Formats: sequence, structure tokens, C-alpha cells
Amino acid sequence: MTQTPPRPPAGPPAPRPVPTSADVARLAGVSRATVSYVLNNTSAVRISEPTRRRVREAAEELGYVPHAAARSLRAGRTRIVLLPTAHIPVGPLYGHFLNELQWALRRLDYTVVQYAGMGLDGDEAARAWAELRPVAVVSFGEVELTPQGVDVLKRSGARAVITLGPRPVEGAHSLAVDQRRVGGCAGAHLLERGYRRIGVVVPEEAGLDLFSGPRLEGVRGAVAGTGAEVVPVPLAYTEESAGALAARWPALGLDAVFAYNDEYAMLLMRALQDAGVSVPDDTAVMGADDLLLGKLLRPRLSTVQIDMETGQHLAELVDRVVGDPDRTPEGHDLMGARAIHREST
Repeated sequence: MTQTPPRPPAGPPAPRPVPTSADVARLAGVSRATVSYVLNNTSAVRISEPTRRRVREAAEELGYVPHAAARSLRAGRTRIVLLPTAHIPVGPLYGHFLNELQWALRRLDYTVVQYAGMGLDGDEAARAWAELRPVAVVSFGEVELTPQGVDVLKRSGARAVITLGPRPVEGAHSLAVDQRRVGGCAGAHLLERGYRRIGVVVPEEAGLDLFSGPRLEGVRGAVAGTGAEVVPVPLAYTEESAGALAARWPALGLDAVFAYNDEYAMLLMRALQDAGVSVPDDTAVMGADDLLLGKLLRPRLSTVQIDMETGQHLAELVDRVVGDPDRTPEGHDLMGARAIHREST
């Protein structure tokens, strides 16, 4: 009796073929050119709505998406806007601004890529960004670009290089975000309220000196020549650090403190109250960013309201420079500030 040989074990299933625009065209009964026009939202070619719907339904059924790299090769450039991600806690105000910027760029048909380049700096960062061949780079100042870095990006195809920070960079469009204004508003407000020995919280978290240093300078500038004294006060964003600072607060002899922002101000104010320091009778407390939570505290938190241009404004600037990369680099002021007086001062 002949035995049937055992079947070999089944191997892994063959990979499914990647759907192509030709597959979509066959299923929809149109040309590949029509598929390209519809899926790339080309407005220069008139295509009826029923045809557009048929192409989209065929693409969805097949699981087809356009190949971004191939589209970039045809167009001669990508639609990628590269946003280097911040390695520091930027806070709710900047978080909202970044979200608004990304939505606005998406509506303008750009692809936003956030680049996490931990440990990269200066020209090294610029070379790493250039490898992705972005059409635009918006650098938020944590990495200090140089003119050489800007040149590397432009040679790789970046039509727009935009920096946000206190100093312009040659060859790039710059948006000034002068943190000294924030400190200046806080210092002037506390001075007007009669305070003369003013503490300024300097966060111990790495990277925040980009903001805290200029804010400290701003307070010093606002009280210069008045006889008022400014005392830097290091503070980490932890209950333990705030508690330790509050325990030695009487020895500091401060009658007011600008606590860097609302989050640090709320942390410190709670610790001071727990330690028996009355706000504002013993020490006035002021923050920045005008967060809603500051209005819910008792006493309500005085703050610096920061008026930033919208993310839509920056997205439109990106689009203008991409369309005209040879235009003379511009400088724009992105931020205003004003003091909001409440119960804590």
C-alpha cells in the first residue's frame, strides 16, 4: 500500500501586491492621468464630480494612496514642511500655537513632518534636516541655525527657511519672539505696585534658559535705576523643590516674585501658602501666559498676557516664501505682551 508523503509545512502567506494607480484606473474605468488629477486635487483640469467620486471609491476599495516620493520627483520638490520638535516643555500657549500652525499648513496642502533630533546642534542639525529634502523648515530657536546651515538647507531644495527666536539669521526669514518683553511687563507691573525686592524664578529644567534668561533680563531692564533689587530664584518644577524654597522664603526677604510663567507661579504660590506665607500680603506672585487656571486660584493670579500672531499667519508666510524663494528675507514681530492685574499682586 502506497503511503501519501506528508505535506510540507505551510509557509507564510505571500505578501499582498501593493495597489497602483493603474489598478485604480482599471477599477474606476478612467485613465491613470485622471486618477492622478483627482487624488492630487489638481484644480487646473475639469473633472466631473461623479468621476471624482468613482476614482476615490476605487482607491479606497483597493487601499491605494499616492506615492509621495514619486509625486515629489514629478513636481521637482516635496511638499514637506519640517518642524524640529522642541526638547523642552514649551507650555500650553506655544502648544496651541504649534497645533494651529500645523492645521493651517495642512489646509494649504503641505505635509508637516516633526523632526526629533536629540543631540543635534547648529550645522549638524541643518544637514540632518536637509536629508529629508523639505520644501520649508520652520526652526523654533532651540537649535541655533547659522548662515552656513541655512545655505545647506537651500542647496538641498528648501525654498523657505524661517526662524523664530531673539536673533535673526542671515539668509533666513526671521520672526522675533522677544522674551524680554514678558519680563519687562512683569517688572514694570510689580514696580508700579510698590514692590522693591523682586524675585525672578529661573527654572532648573534643561533648555528653559532660552526663555528664562531673556525674561530675567527684561525684569532687570524694567527696574534699572529705580533702586529696586532683582534676585534670581532657582526652582525645579516639582512639589519638593517648591516646598524647599517656601521653607527658606522668609530668609530671602522678597516682597514680590515673577515666577517665570503661570505654571511655576501656581506651584510656588501653593507651596508658599502651605508654609504660612500670605499672598499678596507677605509676597506678591505674578506669572505669565494668562492660563485659565490662574483665574480660578484664590487669590486670582496676576499674569503677563502674551499676544502671539496666529499659526495661520506663519503658515501663510511659509506659503508665500515657497512660491517666491528669491524674495528678500523679512523680519516680523511675532509677539506682544501686557500685564494683567489680579489679586495676587
